[in-house]
Amino acid sequence: MSLDPIADQLAGWGKVALIQTRGRHSGLAITTAVGFVEEPGGALLVAAGEPDADWALNLLADPRCRARIGEAEREFRAHVVADPAERSAAIGALILKYGTPAERLGRGPAFRLVPA
Repeated sequence: MSLDPIADQLAGWGKVALIQTRGRHSGLAITTAVGFVEEPGGALLVAAGEPDADWALNLLADPRCRARIGEAEREFRAHVVADPAERSAAIGALILKYGTPAERLGRGPAFRLVPA
């Protein structure tokens, strides 16, 4: 799913999710490694560090996506986490999981990826 061997290895270890979106301009499949928190029921919480992150803008344009974590690959549908309390909780959970590299989270959109 990815051309980046480090991203593939991290996804294989379950450290990141490889999310495949559809390019909003190109229509091509684009894969990005993102941090995630898994919720009961298999939904994933993800958030962009920048408002103009391409993968997030792609999800806003077309919420269908695929994600691979470890050996599991599934179809998802992205829903924007708009409720301020829920959004804060999602971003807090991501920062607690990933630490300092996640400190810019909250500047871009947050999503709940629900299994399709």
